[in-house]
Amino acid sequence: MKSSGLTWAVLRDLKCGELEGAADGWGEASNRADAARDRIEQQLLNGLRDTQQGDAATAAVARLRQLSRNLQYVYTECGLLRTTLNSLAHELKAQQRVLADALDDAVTLKFTVRADGAVTYPAAGDGLIDGRPLPGGTASSGGLPGLQAPSGLVAPNPDAARAQDIADRVAGAVRAAAEIDWRYAGILRRLKAEEGLKVPDSTLKDAAGDAAVVRDAARAYLRNAIPHDASPAERHAWWAGLTQEQREEYLAVYPDRIGNLDGIPAVVRDAANRDNLQLLIGKLEGRDDERSVTQLAGLREIDRQLGAGSQPPMFLLGVGDEGNGRAIVSFGNPDTARNVAAYVPGLNTSLDKDFAEGDLKRARDTAITTQRYDGSSVAIVWLGYDAPQSPDGLATLDVMGEERANRGGESFHGFMGGLVSTNEHEDPHLTAIGHSYGSRTVGAATQQGNGIPGVDDIVLVGSPGVGVDQAEELGVGKGHVFVGAAENDVVTKLPSKQQVALGAASGPFAALVGDLADQGDDDLWFGKDPASEAFGARRFQVDEGPRLVSHRGLSIDAHSQYFDVNPERDNVSADNIALIASGNSQKIRTEESR
Repeated sequence: MKSSGLTWAVLRDLKCGELEGAADGWGEASNRADAARDRIEQQLLNGLRDTQQGDAATAAVARLRQLSRNLQYVYTECGLLRTTLNSLAHELKAQQRVLADALDDAVTLKFTVRADGAVTYPAAGDGLIDGRPLPGGTASSGGLPGLQAPSGLVAPNPDAARAQDIADRVAGAVRAAAEIDWRYAGILRRLKAEEGLKVPDSTLKDAAGDAAVVRDAARAYLRNAIPHDASPAERHAWWAGLTQEQREEYLAVYPDRIGNLDGIPAVVRDAANRDNLQLLIGKLEGRDDERSVTQLAGLREIDRQLGAGSQPPMFLLGVGDEGNGRAIVSFGNPDTARNVAAYVPGLNTSLDKDFAEGDLKRARDTAITTQRYDGSSVAIVWLGYDAPQSPDGLATLDVMGEERANRGGESFHGFMGGLVSTNEHEDPHLTAIGHSYGSRTVGAATQQGNGIPGVDDIVLVGSPGVGVDQAEELGVGKGHVFVGAAENDVVTKLPSKQQVALGAASGPFAALVGDLADQGDDDLWFGKDPASEAFGARRFQVDEGPRLVSHRGLSIDAHSQYFDVNPERDNVSADNIALIASGNSQKIRTEESR
């Protein structure tokens, strides 16, 4: 059998090891580019920023950043070539095995496989009338045996069907190999770099497209083995059991999946997500729809901060463009820290520039303040779900629903399980912090399984309720549930569902105003007010924040100031959060419950 110039003999004799050897060469080039890029980012740029200033230093930093960008492209493209060749060899070897099995069967049965793939078989069996052996014949794929039995009452040659099966298997292997060859030839032609030494945004956009094509082709070779449905601990064990070459391929071709897989070590996730960040920027570059423009601005700001460096150092533990966008950033390595705090933002949070500037600063300030009480502490901002969006900044029916919190709670539960599986300490101190609707998301996470994995303390700030009516229902003991509720934070005084129903005749806003006037009620939209005495949590002091209505107009700033660090005032809220996150909750300044 022959198909597109490929014969079964060529397929049989094909040396896939040569393809794998070529893949190793591209892999070596990819690794060298990665090492050079790492040296620029970790040594040269940091050294320049720490020791040099002025126009010359600024120009040098810009050139090194461009060189790092170029090496990023080399790393990505060479890694894609390696995986393409390995995947090609993987698929061709599978067809070689099919062919080899068919040829072995032919030898066992004493059949002959001709050059064109047809299979001849000898005379066998006895005729029903004369008792003579039935004549042999030839079987070819897609047709009946070549030599038909004479007319009369004659039994079929029992080898005819066997020969036909072998011919079909030989032809099928050759046809499949020819299709594989054609498909990968197109992919390899695509993996061609533009001329020149500079890598513009358009080139990164092409790299994102190249990665998508190779990822699709390498499903059987790599992607299908990724344990998406496993527990974080099982994923951690899977990664530990891979060879170094396998890890390098996954990082080069599937940085999006490895970087967002709970249970993978933080250093690995950070490396994968930094690469995926560049691919996402390339993917969104040039799009003019509002969502893409918004997310691109957020990604660029995260990229800028990663490039500028920070203390504590940034670890990009997750990034993606699905939904309203995803970003998980840790200030400090959560795998080596004794104290790990993960903050879940709420209303109006999405992957945009405001998030990259505001929410990342909250996590960084929390990490810095926490380290004053225990140096082995990190803080994470976790945007791993679609928080509700409200254009006017006030609560709407979108916020009042629980579906987003339930989905987000499931994801946050898995993320925290991943931190437990990768942390090097036997019993690290983990704190879950929920702000605004994020507190409802944390509440939903506590109702998964046996509670949030590894979490010792829960902090709720600016909360409209958490979905339960008592602190002990959150799974850490009511003495380990802490609440901050600013006096002027309207979100902590939203009406209950029953009150909205009763006030519907006058409109929901009338019900809201009425509830704000009734300070004795301890029911909120998502259950009991966490700051109430009936809920049973430990309330800590926070700044009361600006009034909702003042001579300056309408303001909801009191809802967003819990994490603020201001050298000109008493940062009571931020300090209390840091004391809890560092395992020093006995030192917090408390406040009476409502």
